[in-house]
Amino acid sequence: MKTLSTRSRNGRRIRGRKLHSDKSPGQSAEPVFCPVCHAVFKDGRWQWLEAWPLEARQTICPACQRIRDNKPAGIVKMSGTFIRLHRQEVINLARSHEREERARHPLHRIISIEEFPDTVIVATTDIHLPKRIGRAMQRAGKGRLDLGCDRKNSFVCVNWIARETPAKELIPRKRRQF
Repeated sequence: MKTLSTRSRNGRRIRGRKLHSDKSPGQSAEPVFCPVCHAVFKDGRWQWLEAWPLEARQTICPACQRIRDNKPAGIVKMSGTFIRLHRQEVINLARSHEREERARHPLHRIISIEEFPDTVIVATTDIHLPKRIGRAMQRAGKGRLDLGCDRKNSFVCVNWIARETPAKELIPRKRRQF
């Protein structure tokens, strides 16, 4: 990651904004079209458009680059006995949130879903989708949600652990005797 810096008139260094190699292709290069997913970089952001200008350059978008390089920006690790009992529902919930998010933000996608006996690991192309999936899992199945991030590398790790509790048996109350 590069940082732009300039010198002011009085000689002090001014730190500018940070440039991420996997972010936008640059304002001067608009419009840009991704040949893999057909997203278009226009007006300073990646978006879905019905058509794009003929003069648009072709560049692979950051999400397709992350998928190609298998370099996730976020991971959701869901574990516990709840996963063993409700695996398909958990995967469907993650996919559903990805579809909703991807409709608005072309760069928010799932890279892979790994399944183990008591664990499901979802790798994503951005840092917001894992948080959204984790919070949805917490609402759906209770459990404990831990959010962790590495700001230096723009990486998010979400851990959700839930244990399936057995159904409580109804215990009859003693009747009061008058």
